Amino acid sequence: MPTTSLLAELHATVVDRLGPEAEALTLERAVLGIFFTGVKLSNGAGGLCATPIKNVPEAVCCPSSAKAMPTPGKIAGRKVLSVLDDLYRPQDLRRGLAIATLNALAESLWLRDGPPAGIDLRFGDAFEALPLSPGQRVALVGAFPPYMRELRRREQPFNVLELDPATLKPEELPYYVPAERAPEVIPGADVFITTGTTLINGTLDGLLGLLRPGAEAAVIGPTATLVPEPYARRGVTVVGGTRVTAPDELLELLAEGGSGYHFFGKTVERITLRLPPTC
Repeated sequence: MPTTSLLAELHATVVDRLGPEAEALTLERAVLGIFFTGVKLSNGAGGLCATPIKNVPEAVCCPSSAKAMPTPGKIAGRKVLSVLDDLYRPQDLRRGLAIATLNALAESLWLRDGPPAGIDLRFGDAFEALPLSPGQRVALVGAFPPYMRELRRREQPFNVLELDPATLKPEELPYYVPAERAPEVIPGADVFITTGTTLINGTLDGLLGLLRPGAEAAVIGPTATLVPEPYARRGVTVVGGTRVTAPDELLELLAEGGSGYHFFGKTVERITLRLPPTC
């Protein structure tokens, strides 16, 4: 496994490829929505990240939550590279804003250079890019209802690793496994699926380190940065992320509490990268 974290490698790769362009960019606008955090850069590129509100226990009152927040009123106009410093801070809301900014930088690369070479590029939900045979065991990190419904419909054997069992419905509880049992579950899985929120809470590297050789592994959701090589070096075979096609409209939706139901296929496009064994 690489010695640097996935998030640090994504950061370094994007900034290195953009070169001097990254130094000149600033944040034009940022919205920390209930479900997603979105940004627009001074070059017009947009980026998204899940808002990790459940990971902020301080958010019960204004004085304590202020410590976990980026400074309101002082975000617009910040240099993008200084925002990325928050990728390494302990406050999840700050890290979420930094990841949204990183994803906008990745979008800048796509706008300038086109999609990555040598990648099987698909549109739509990344779940469809996973080869899933009957009887193969799936480890799903996070109670993601659409995937649980589909796995149950297929009668696929699976476990859901989840921190909060209260998020599961009664019919889903038989598949529940406490998150701390990941070292028992993931090495036995043929297919591993996690949302990109594990990038925010810092658990993704450890989870990927548990993969057995040859397993399929997917990192899915708007938080996932669409830069393939750092994922491939850690055994990931599918990255399902997003491209923001209409940043201004998206930010207005997020400011009004919008979720994926409101922006997918309208202001945000799902993109799936099927990765070769080595990138």
